[in-house]
Amino acid sequence: MSQPESAARVLAVIPARGGSKGVPGKNLARVGGVPLVARAVRQCLAAERVTDVVVSTDDDTIASVAREAGAEVVRRPAEIAGDTASSEAAVLHALDTHEERCGETMAAVLLVQCTSPFLTGADIDGVTAAVLDEGADSALTVAPFHGFIWRDEADEAETGAVAEPSAVAKAPAVPAVAKTPAGAKTTAVAEATAVAKAAATGAAATAAPATGAAPTKVAPAVEAAPAQGYGVNHDRSYRPRRQDRPQDLLETGAAYAMRTPGFREHRHRFFGRTAPVRTDAARVLEVDEPDDLTRARALAPLLDVPGPGSLPTRRDVDAVVLDFDGTQTDDRVYIDADGRELVAVHRGDGLGIAALRRAELKLLILSTEQNPVVAARARKLHLPVLHGVDRKDIALKQWCEEEGVAPERVLYVGNDVNDLPCFGLVGWPVAVAGAHAIVRDAARAVTSTPGGDGAIREIASWILGPSL
Repeated sequence: MSQPESAARVLAVIPARGGSKGVPGKNLARVGGVPLVARAVRQCLAAERVTDVVVSTDDDTIASVAREAGAEVVRRPAEIAGDTASSEAAVLHALDTHEERCGETMAAVLLVQCTSPFLTGADIDGVTAAVLDEGADSALTVAPFHGFIWRDEADEAETGAVAEPSAVAKAPAVPAVAKTPAGAKTTAVAEATAVAKAAATGAAATAAPATGAAPTKVAPAVEAAPAQGYGVNHDRSYRPRRQDRPQDLLETGAAYAMRTPGFREHRHRFFGRTAPVRTDAARVLEVDEPDDLTRARALAPLLDVPGPGSLPTRRDVDAVVLDFDGTQTDDRVYIDADGRELVAVHRGDGLGIAALRRAELKLLILSTEQNPVVAARARKLHLPVLHGVDRKDIALKQWCEEEGVAPERVLYVGNDVNDLPCFGLVGWPVAVAGAHAIVRDAARAVTSTPGGDGAIREIASWILGPSL
């Protein structure tokens, strides 16, 4: 085993094109409230062995999000930004550009895919250690796999892929047209046409003869057997127990590590001795189709374990903007006999807001409802209020400009779809428990407490500490 290269420079490259056909805008799609490209950047920055993080992109918005997340950006040339361009081409270009910028050589280069939303910094450290500490030339993340894989010959016929040998009978081939004089060529074409028709009908055929020639009998075609499925990693006639089968490993597509000299030579992610690095199978998911994105968003609350940087602190936030109905209340309205509206609020929220005010954060209540209840609550809390606002996002942007607050340092709390435009403006969109599912999906953080039951107090404890 080679000695660990603990001081080696390690570059993580995250390819993130702007164009995506399967999931439009895929690399900016939010999972757990965070764009996929930003999730990948965060995990690379969390990895102990990674020293440099670069996002390779041709898209201005992706570049902006990547920089905000803490990555360097390398603009990808058009010739390696199309659908047919390889990830290796993007990594090589980013590697060359970054080394030229910093004037240093990278010992290892990593390919990290932002389409794997549940990749961890530990996974990235694992492939890095394989090439720097354990003597491998290249490495990839894998997960134990026990499935039986099948292929359908019908699918292979459509795609033109070569099927495995099977018992399917093959129809006779159509004869090629030979390079002969014109008359003979016509005869060959006629015979080929007859064969093709015979193959379609299963009947014998007689080709139209050339002048002075005898008719040619064509034998009936052999009818092809229907396409069938066949086992790829198993014999379908034998079904062993899982513990009796060899362990298969599934390539997760999340992270790859390569020694830089070998990668430059081979220009491919796999070369020399390749080490599979096992990861948690429960976290394996690649976002290639819309359904994958739906599953990722559903799994995020379960797999996004809170850790450093996962919840906002005072260092991250300069202002807190609060929706009213559904966040400071439980979204229900009580109406008395005179038609007056009443709502219930939580005293703990008032305590949390007072603590945020003492910490000198800028505060605002922003509500679509034009309601005396909203104004009364704002007076009680000594907070400014904008209510009866149709376009909350425009009002929020204007307020940030007037207060001199950068939107990326604003925490906005909401619960329903009319809050989504504001979510897109701020750095910390937060949904309360019980918020609409679409809103929870778009949030960067979700409270464990429902609106009207102390959710604002919980958020204040994130920012100011649990002793609040």
